[in-house]
Amino acid sequence: MPLDQQHEIERQQNERGEMSFFEHIAELRKHILRAVMAIAIVGIVAFLNKDFVFNTLIFGPRHADFPTYRALCNVSHAVGLGDNMCFTPPKFEIITRQLGEVLMQHLYVSFWMGVIGAFPFIFWEFWKFISPGLYEKERQAVRGVVAICSLLFLLGVAFGYFVIAPFSISFLAGYTLEGLEVSPTLDSYVTYMTMFTLPTGLIFEMPIVAYFLAKIGLVGTTFLRSYRRHAIVVILIIAAIITPPDVVSQTLVAIPLYLLYEISIMVVAGVQRRRDRALKLEESRSRAVAQGE
Repeated sequence: MPLDQQHEIERQQNERGEMSFFEHIAELRKHILRAVMAIAIVGIVAFLNKDFVFNTLIFGPRHADFPTYRALCNVSHAVGLGDNMCFTPPKFEIITRQLGEVLMQHLYVSFWMGVIGAFPFIFWEFWKFISPGLYEKERQAVRGVVAICSLLFLLGVAFGYFVIAPFSISFLAGYTLEGLEVSPTLDSYVTYMTMFTLPTGLIFEMPIVAYFLAKIGLVGTTFLRSYRRHAIVVILIIAAIITPPDVVSQTLVAIPLYLLYEISIMVVAGVQRRRDRALKLEESRSRAVAQGE
C-alpha cells in the first residue's frame, strides 16, 4: 500500500474517533507512565517517612497496643468474658544478617506502599485507557467501577493487616521449641507482612471479576452454584497458601473468601436478571413491530 494512501486511511480513522495500533501503544504508554509516576510519588513519601512506616505500620502487629489486640480485649470485657479474648504477641527481636538488608527492605516496602497508596489512581488510568473502546451503554453499566474496585482492594489490604497479620504473627512468634528463641530476620518479617496484605487485597476483587465474566457470558449462577463445593476446596487451599499453617489464620481468611464467593453469585444473578429483562423487552418490541406491519 502506498504511503500516502496509508496516511489517508489513518486520517480517516482519526476523524471517526478510531486509533491505529501504534496510537494505542502510545496511549497505553502515557497511562503506564502516569501510573508509574503515581507509584513513585507515594513510594518516595513512604521512603522519607521511614520511622512511621516501619515502627508504626510494619512493626505495628508485634506491639501489644496494636488496635486489633485492644479491640478484642474491649469486646471480651464488654460481653462479660473478662480477659479470655485478650492476647498480645510474644516479644521477639528482629535482626538483620546482611549489610544492605535494611536499605533493600526499605526500598521494597516503599515500593509496595506506593502500589497500595496509588492503586485508585492506577486503576483509574487503566479505566481511562479501556473505556473509550466501550459503548455508552456499557460505560453506564459499569459506572463507579473505579471507586468500587479501589474500595474492595483497600478493604482487602486492611483486612489482611488488621485481622490476618496480628493472629498470624502471634502464632508464628509463639511457635517455638525448648531452648530456641524466635528472632526473625527483617526480610522474613517484611515478606510475611506483604503476603498477609497484598494477595488479600487482590482476592477481594472477586465480585468485580465475576461481574465482568458474567457480562461476557463466561459464567452464570448455575455454574457457580454447582461448583460451590469445589470453590470451598479452592478457597481453603488459597487460605493455606497466604497464611501460616494454623487453623485460626486459615479460618479467618477462608470465611470472608467464601462470603465473597456468595456475593459474586448474587452479582452474577443481578447481571443475568438485567440481561433477561433486556431480551424480553427486545422481543416485545420485535413482536410489536411485526404486528404493526
